[in-house]
Parts: sequence; C-alpha cells; structure tokens
Amino acid sequence: MKVIVEADGGSRGNPGPAGYGAVVRHGVTGETLAERKGAIGVATNNVAEYQGLIAGLRAAGEVGAEIVAVRMDSKLVVEQMSGRWKIKHPSMQPLAKEAQALAAKFSSVGYEWIPRERNKHADRLANEAMDGGKTQTRAAAEGDKQPHWSGATGDPTRLILLRHGQTALSVERRYSGRGDHELTELGLEQAEKAAERLSKVDGIAAVVSSPLRRAAQTARKLADKIGAEVVTHQGLIETDFGTWEGLTFAEAAAQDPEVHRRWLGDTSVKPPNGESFDEVHARVRKARAEIIAEYGGSTVVVVSHVTPIKTLLRQALDVGPQFLFRMHLDLTGVSIAEFYPDGHASVKLVNDTSHLS
Repeated sequence: MKVIVEADGGSRGNPGPAGYGAVVRHGVTGETLAERKGAIGVATNNVAEYQGLIAGLRAAGEVGAEIVAVRMDSKLVVEQMSGRWKIKHPSMQPLAKEAQALAAKFSSVGYEWIPRERNKHADRLANEAMDGGKTQTRAAAEGDKQPHWSGATGDPTRLILLRHGQTALSVERRYSGRGDHELTELGLEQAEKAAERLSKVDGIAAVVSSPLRRAAQTARKLADKIGAEVVTHQGLIETDFGTWEGLTFAEAAAQDPEVHRRWLGDTSVKPPNGESFDEVHARVRKARAEIIAEYGGSTVVVVSHVTPIKTLLRQALDVGPQFLFRMHLDLTGVSIAEFYPDGHASVKLVNDTSHLS
C-alpha cells in the first residue's frame, strides 16, 4: 500500500516550547489513516520537524504501508533525508539516524518539499501539541509519571491478547474465518484454564471479544470469573477467507494455486471473494483506536483470532507485513502489548500457553 506522510514541527522561541504533528493519508484515496502529535519540551524548530517525520514514518508502518511519499515544508529535513545535504549538527544526527532506520523498513520512501500552505493539517497538529505542552509540563511538575525508558510518556493501554480455544476446524487445520464455530470440549477446557490464569490479573477494565462464538465463548469464561460483561467488537473478527473457508492448506492451494501462492507473500492479495491482510490491518487499527478511546490507560483483555492478534502485535512492534507469515499463535495463547498515548508501544509477552501445562 502507498501512503503519503505529511509532517511538521515548530518551536515558540527556537529554542522554546516545541511540538510536532504528522498525518498519514492513503496514497490513492487521500483518506486520513492516522494522525500523530506531541509536545517535546524545549527544542528547536529543526528538532521538532525531525520528531514529526519520525512520528509520521512510525504511523505509516502501523497502517501497513510499503511505499511512502513524505511531504514537508522543512527544506533542511527533506534535503538531509534525501542525502543531498550533510547532517552536521550533533542534535540532528541521532534524529536523522532514527528516521533512516524507520524508512529502511519500507520498500520505497521519497521526500518532497511543499510550501507551508499545503501542510496545514500537520501544522495544525503541531500547534495543538504546543498548546497542550504547558499543561503537560505543569502535570510533570506536580508529580506526573516519568517517561518510560524508551522515551514513551503517559499511561499505556495494556492489551492482553487471548486467542480462542479449540474448534473442530482447528483440529483439522482448516481455514476458519467468518464461519461461526463453537468450541470443542477441549476448547472449553482450554478457555477455562486461560480464564483462571487471567482472573488473577488486577484491574481488568473490560473484556472485549470478536463476535464469533468461539471467541465469545472463550471471553465469557473470563468475564464470569471477574464479574464483567463481554463487549463485542466487529473489528476483531477473523479474516474472511472467502471460498477457502473450511478448506485445508493443501485443498486451497490445489483449488487456486496461483492466487494461493501470491497470498502467502503479499498482504494485498485477497482469497477469492475474501479479504486481504491489508484490509484486516486497517480495520484492526481502527478497532484498536476505538478500544483505546474507550478504555485508555487501563488493562483490557482482547479475545480474538490468529490474524487480528498478529496484527496488533505487528502494530506494537512497528514491523512490516512479513511478520504475519513468521509468527505462530497457539490456541488460548496469551500475548501482551502496551500502547502509549504518544504513539510508542511495547510488547511484553508473546504466545504464552503455560496455563495449559
């Protein structure tokens, strides 16, 4: 997928109270896919501009971009990142190195200078961040939490990601997407063991589940133990495998050999009458944003399926689409990802099944 990243940064005093803003747009439709903004304390305009670029590139990775067109009104950043100007200032060098590392994750990144009047969206976000910076500074002075070791600030939303228990299709290793299958007896036992484990976690604010029965049954086991309701979210549903639903890997490969081969390495390819992993990425990103908007700063158990959970981990790790093809998740495997309000994230646990032993 191709996206456009518009980024900006500013400082009121140069150096002075500074902030950045970035917006990611779909490269074809122009739809806004992500926004980022943040106050960074006292800094120069150039430092703020680089922070805007970094935030924009990180957000582009989260939405599954492969080709990125960066547009900024900072001639300095555009020329330095394009390799035409040397990066001499010591404060710029680590920022440029971080931006280059992020850019290296995409198949292609281009940089274009644009006049300020064409960068109004990112400029507005940067000014909003600077306007909010005074409040953030005052809160810190009054004893607010210190930044995370990675630089992340604020209280993270902790997502405990739980895959559902066994179904008849998972026993036979068949594609199980939108089909609404129940848990087997073993699946119910697995869900019970996972619930027992997670019921010991303090401060669970909500149990949010895919609406499909296998996930909802798994979620209900935990909800009953902690006295909560199961909240369903359509965005957490499994991939639509189209005509491959219910088939084994070998059967799908025999039915549509060319499409199946391409699908295994290209997240934009759809199964016949199905859904691409790029489409899953977009709806899971939206679901994540909605969950955080509702339960931000708290712990939420998310009960879902292989692809949505892999996608949330991929977004937290800020890695490319090949992650989907190299990560394995077991039935009722538990993973944990934390998402910070400034755009940072961290993965604390992946596919732990110790409760089953």
